[in-house]
Amino acid sequence: MPLPDFLTIGAPKAGTTALHAALARHPGLFLSPVKEPKFFLTDGPPPTRGGPGDAQTYREHIWRREDYEALFGAAPPGALIGESTPFYLYDRAAQRRLRAAVPEARLIVVLRDPVERAHSNWTHLWSAGLEPVGDIVRACGEEEQRIRAGWAPFWHYRGLGRYGEQLAHLFTLFPREQVLVFRYRDLVDRPADTLDRICRFLGVETGVVTEVPRENVTAHPEPTRGHRLLSRALRTGAAVGRFLPGRLSGALTDPLERRLQQRARSRRPLTWEQREQLIGYFAQDVALLQKVTGEDFSDWLRPRERSGGLVGTRPAGQRQARNGRPQA
Repeated sequence: MPLPDFLTIGAPKAGTTALHAALARHPGLFLSPVKEPKFFLTDGPPPTRGGPGDAQTYREHIWRREDYEALFGAAPPGALIGESTPFYLYDRAAQRRLRAAVPEARLIVVLRDPVERAHSNWTHLWSAGLEPVGDIVRACGEEEQRIRAGWAPFWHYRGLGRYGEQLAHLFTLFPREQVLVFRYRDLVDRPADTLDRICRFLGVETGVVTEVPRENVTAHPEPTRGHRLLSRALRTGAAVGRFLPGRLSGALTDPLERRLQQRARSRRPLTWEQREQLIGYFAQDVALLQKVTGEDFSDWLRPRERSGGLVGTRPAGQRQARNGRPQA
């Protein structure tokens, strides 16, 4: 059975779910039916403990080689096969596993303003009822403590946005011509051109896919007393659920998550005061990123004229993905 010809490896909350859905429409490409298999994140079974909800997410990892290869079994002859796990860029060990297993693979990297990415990441977990801290700045301040406690990478709001470090390591393993790096805003502002750029990079026909669908749009429930109570109940359910079979665990928490997101508004922009407090975490890495890529990212260190997700309001009936798995 084959392994991927290409992978979208980063970054989380940078439009990778929507990009995966867009590329899956190309007849010359076959994308894994599971958007984030996370196969290269471990050498064996994933951890069983972590932060709120992590145990349930770990159960979704496709870590057995035969199960991973089976994802691509339905690929038509001649199609390039790919998958999208945006944590591979962040995880240095995953980068090394990729180099050992698929050294010729082409890698796609989407970079988003790291402050915006962190805010969207925090909002995602707040919306899901898992984030106990109702302030993005304070939550970022707790990152080192959370890492020491073994919380999963999706909680690493600051670390996930240090792209300079990540790409510097990646380029010691893969030649630059095998890595396509572009901005999240390219998907938003110039979707057809950006998709054509990706298709040229992969060597498939351009002009076939021209739109990026509205997928995994982050909403923002108000910090009401009801939200606090539901979130506390959901985190308790998630803690109990790690001792239950997968279906029973989901039955315990899914109804609570649905209720949390029923009246959620679009993600609200950060104030300049909040943004200014967070920029300091990334300024040194932005300088490294510019050196590594030869491109200018200084706009990430300034106030923003606009803020928000890929398409704004979440489509009716759509639910936010739970760390990689779309919710029905």
